[in-house]
Amino acid sequence: MSHAVTCLSVLLSLGLGAQAPATKEVKTPDPGVFFDDFSYGDLGGLAKNGWTIRTQKGWPGITGARWGTESFALVEDPAQPGNKLLRMISETDGSAAGTRQAQICQGRKYFEGTYAARVRFTDKPVSGPACDVVVETFYAFSNYERPMDPKYSELDFEYLPLGGWGSAVPIIQNTSWETVQVEPWSARNEDTRKAGPLEGWHVLMMQVSGGKVGYFMDGQRIALHGGKNYPRVPMSMNFNLWFTIEGVGSDKTRRVWNEDIDWAFHAKDQVLTPDQVNAAVAAYRKKGVGHMDTVPVTNPALPCPCDM
Repeated sequence: MSHAVTCLSVLLSLGLGAQAPATKEVKTPDPGVFFDDFSYGDLGGLAKNGWTIRTQKGWPGITGARWGTESFALVEDPAQPGNKLLRMISETDGSAAGTRQAQICQGRKYFEGTYAARVRFTDKPVSGPACDVVVETFYAFSNYERPMDPKYSELDFEYLPLGGWGSAVPIIQNTSWETVQVEPWSARNEDTRKAGPLEGWHVLMMQVSGGKVGYFMDGQRIALHGGKNYPRVPMSMNFNLWFTIEGVGSDKTRRVWNEDIDWAFHAKDQVLTPDQVNAAVAAYRKKGVGHMDTVPVTNPALPCPCDM
């Protein structure tokens, strides 16, 4: 029996008894699994379960932009009564003082296995003109500690609804990184682009195993990377919503963008198919499991990117 089938059989055999509140923890947790469906009463619940909201200024995005808890909200899901979504909210008027970006990180302890999240991409701002290169993401990241670090690791889903980075049309870009230098910019990576538009909900997934990284969207593989761009060290799971410094519009009108997150998932050292991930998430929700984390921390613990 494959590792994927073994893991899935565990995921689907949760013995939790009667329906439980959405925030219930698993009494007999599955080994090496992280799951969160963001069913919190307030944002304070995120920190209790290992999430860090970024507050430090810095790269990426508009130099001097603010980051913080005001860039996040828990909202009711209009399509699923009783379900909550974590919303990232970013805004800009083209200036550093008028720009607020969003980033949230889950502890740096994830390496090989299956990463997945259900996110809602948006193709236009909630308010204001559509005039900026904005980046909507789900990714794994090891921290930028020094230029051309040989241990640097990063795996990206990045959606640019208004184009950018040489594209005149909406694109989703998958990038696997060997290393990078921010200033002056120098990158060693492999990227694959798929044209949009992609307004709406999507399940994004990465299979990281055996020197290969497979990127999937809505059950279909859209990129396969590996070789020197394969990750080398543990990473955090992250989401951010930001504006590129070279693509900010000249209009001074305030514009606001959203990206919603329904759930996040990781199976350590297990290569699951998209159907298996969706089945596992459905099983947790059916049993009222709002959060599970049995992925061991590193020894020593590694700093989270949102703290840097």
